[in-house]
Amino acid sequence: MYKILIADDHPLFREAITNVIESGFPDTRTLETEDLETALSLAQEHDDLDLVLLDLNMPGMHGLNGLISLRNEAPTVPVVIVSAEDDKQVVLQAITCGAVGFISKSSPRAQMTEALQQILDGNVYLPSDIIRQGNQENSRRNRRSNDHPQIAPELLSSLTRRQLLVLERMAKGESNKQIAYNLHIAETTVKAHVSAILRKLGVHNRVQAILSASDIDFTQYLRR
Repeated sequence: MYKILIADDHPLFREAITNVIESGFPDTRTLETEDLETALSLAQEHDDLDLVLLDLNMPGMHGLNGLISLRNEAPTVPVVIVSAEDDKQVVLQAITCGAVGFISKSSPRAQMTEALQQILDGNVYLPSDIIRQGNQENSRRNRRSNDHPQIAPELLSSLTRRQLLVLERMAKGESNKQIAYNLHIAETTVKAHVSAILRKLGVHNRVQAILSASDIDFTQYLRR
């Protein structure tokens, strides 16, 4: 049985996401709030929360500052941003600020259920359709700033072809299960490849790898 806090100022969306949760995760208890101040209070009061679904634009949020405040006040509770935003940089910034996932409000019901399951299983969820968008534009933007480090070519060259294929799909926002299906390998094999990739690239977790690899042209490395 899960306990999930839904923090969103739109009653219709709270009702819709509650229906998704009740359908996909029976016996789950949901709590609701419509502003950040109450969300902070509920997160502190209910330290057994399994998840917080946090709207990016509700009262008190001030963009990602609200996410940071919630992470500071309740650091053990996983937080997922649920938003109508569909900008890749907003998604990546949310993950950098401590969110364990980003769910678009325009997602189909089945995709929302899959995203929630992935997150409740302890994984990070990134919307693959948003992660794939605008790579050229974001590449130019990232070259003008150092928001996240790029991977040195020699480190990429140290990866095997199979590891490059796994990293490419990680950068597209695919889960281990999706990567296993698309590459026709076992999920345990994918996990072993991910561990090797993190070690070779010198990053601490999957999110850092995704942030660093999101604008890489994998074709030049896969030609060898």
